[in-house]
Amino acid sequence: MRILITGSAGFVGSHLVERFLNEGHTVIGVDNYISGQVSNTDLFREHPRFTFIEADVSHGIPYTGDSLDWVMHFASPASPPHYQQFPVETLMVGAQGTQNGLELAHAHGAGFFLASTSEVYGDPHVHPQPETYWGNVNPIGVRSCYDEAKRYAEAITMAYHRSRGVNTRIIRIFNTYGPRMRPDDGRVITNFVHQALRGEPLTVYGDGSQTRSFQYIDDLVEGISRLMMVEYHEPVNLGNPDEFMMIELAKVVEDVFVNNIQMVSIPLPLDDPKQRKPDVELARKLLGWSPNISLQKGLNLLSPHLKNDQ
Repeated sequence: MRILITGSAGFVGSHLVERFLNEGHTVIGVDNYISGQVSNTDLFREHPRFTFIEADVSHGIPYTGDSLDWVMHFASPASPPHYQQFPVETLMVGAQGTQNGLELAHAHGAGFFLASTSEVYGDPHVHPQPETYWGNVNPIGVRSCYDEAKRYAEAITMAYHRSRGVNTRIIRIFNTYGPRMRPDDGRVITNFVHQALRGEPLTVYGDGSQTRSFQYIDDLVEGISRLMMVEYHEPVNLGNPDEFMMIELAKVVEDVFVNNIQMVSIPLPLDDPKQRKPDVELARKLLGWSPNISLQKGLNLLSPHLKNDQ
């Protein structure tokens, strides 16, 4: 297949590039490096079936090559520090960027694959969160530039499917980690492991009782690949349902990386969700998919990559 991936220099995008090239497909990567990393593009730059286009997909996708089989829209800042630094750009890539990707897919008769997020559930009143839950989102809060961008992206994706027949897929990605995450990503696993490796106290928001569920990147990529092969157009959760309080996560990080870690408490960010856990029953039934990599195993897989970067 010929697959165009926006956000190809990002964390998830670069792993998709690697997967598809290894499977023999041709990949066109598109990124403007607002949150992606040049080093991720450099991994594939010499590959004979990889082409890179540096562009802001919010203003258009300048692809003029052969017919595409898939347009996969993974471009967007995805961590709170990045999308709060670039709120307008985040809204733009969720709105105009998504529409530009849909138009390109429509023109080529290609499938369109949207990377959405568990953030569409906001600070949920339903636990765990199934795809049928509509969410509890502050539409004007500090996180709204990301939350509402993704909610709109889902809406326009479904509109193109219903009104124009585009063959769409939507995934809602829950917290995912692995190699190639930016050190300044700002999400809890990145913060904790880099602080541990530097011998610094772990910064815990509030009392550390809020929960998250952590998925290793290989499990996510496998779920994405399986959904491409199934005719299903509504959102599908992809995440690991094993739920950890932040103080429990700190103990796992201590076990993997360094002993006798200290913790320091800082105030909770605005609109920070108290609980986050995916209901993945739909993915189990539809895709025969469930995450295989535990948090302990995933951190052990991640450890050598991070230690090499220190």
